[in-house]
Amino acid sequence: MQTHPELLKHPAYFSKEIVQLADNVYQAFGFAASNVYMIIGDTGVIIIDTSESIGAAENILAEFRQITDLPVDTIIYTHSHRDHVSGASVFAEADNPDILASTRYSDDFLAVASKHPIPAKAMQARTKRQFGIGLNYPEEFIGIGVGPGDRPMKGLGQGNLPPTRKIGDEGEELSICGIDLKLVRAPGETPDHIVVWYPDKKILFCGDNFYRSFPNLYAIRGTVYRDFDTWADTIDLLIEFNAEVLAPGHTKALTDAGEIKSVLSDYRDAIRHVVTETREGMNAGYTIDQLAHSVKLPENLASKPHLREYYGRIDWSVRAYCVGTLGWFDGNPTSLGTLSPRDEAERFIALIGGVDALFRATEEAHDKGDLQWALQLIDRIVFLDDDNKQEEINKAKAVKAKLLKELAGQQINCTARHYCLTYAKEMEAED
Repeated sequence: MQTHPELLKHPAYFSKEIVQLADNVYQAFGFAASNVYMIIGDTGVIIIDTSESIGAAENILAEFRQITDLPVDTIIYTHSHRDHVSGASVFAEADNPDILASTRYSDDFLAVASKHPIPAKAMQARTKRQFGIGLNYPEEFIGIGVGPGDRPMKGLGQGNLPPTRKIGDEGEELSICGIDLKLVRAPGETPDHIVVWYPDKKILFCGDNFYRSFPNLYAIRGTVYRDFDTWADTIDLLIEFNAEVLAPGHTKALTDAGEIKSVLSDYRDAIRHVVTETREGMNAGYTIDQLAHSVKLPENLASKPHLREYYGRIDWSVRAYCVGTLGWFDGNPTSLGTLSPRDEAERFIALIGGVDALFRATEEAHDKGDLQWALQLIDRIVFLDDDNKQEEINKAKAVKAKLLKELAGQQINCTARHYCLTYAKEMEAED
């Protein structure tokens, strides 16, 4: 099927390798969605993040064991997302290591401290779609934008171990196996983020506060509001370390101090630009939909490879900022009492001249390459929810699945691509 040309380059970029970042520091890259780091001390090793699955962790540990057979003394979680903590049981082996995480760490990977239930079933379905779980590699699934597509799924999300000790907001300086480290609270993609600073080597392990893509300020699987301003403030904090190596949770490490400062500055400026433009637009009375279509990065930022929308997307971020700061209401009083999807569908179909006319209008939009408009048209039939029109509804679902596959092929954003393809396959399975 069709794939965006930039995404076709990702399999080569994410080729598996063990990268030596210093005489005693190694990065396992391309083995899984996220990176794993090993620091070799005098009497043991420190593992920073543990991957997304038992299978990936086993492969990485086997590579690390070719370098050293010292026991795993300490595991550090930069944050609680499942792709960073789910290989811990493999790295722990029989060594009974200390496992360190932020005091804000939560067993709920959303890092939300609440005993109340969340819509877990809906989130599971959307997570499957976002990450393309079940899609075929490589024709349907290239990668996740910040990680490879060709990776083991054995024990996905299953190897998590709870922290044995939590680091407070004030941070902590540690000496582990002769290695001096500083753990610093650095909220960004999650509120429980910590970064690890190795001053002797000037290496900063920054977790998911930076990776080679426009940041995922909003995850379409569903997430609480990720405080954009706080994330940008954290990038300022990262810059202040004056690191000579930047070791992110995803994508390749950076090994030039000047490049690190420049890239992080771009990252911060991109987040700040989206915030400023969206806030000023809201203050000027523009709606969420208007702003999602108008807010763009300036060309000097949009053209940077580390800000391409492989994982996060600007229009999704705009919507998330609006909802996260003022809630769902866009300020337009019409939005206070919208029609139900079925009622709106019935009235629209009557207005256009019937179901057949709507099918023709959808086909015309498709033929013009206007896939988004074609999808919005066909949804009127999909949402009819009328037993007497089940044949037309089933036909509309088949049309929608076809349109989604075509739209997926045009996406530079991997999560949008996955969501469209997975949703299409779900619709086809209903037939």
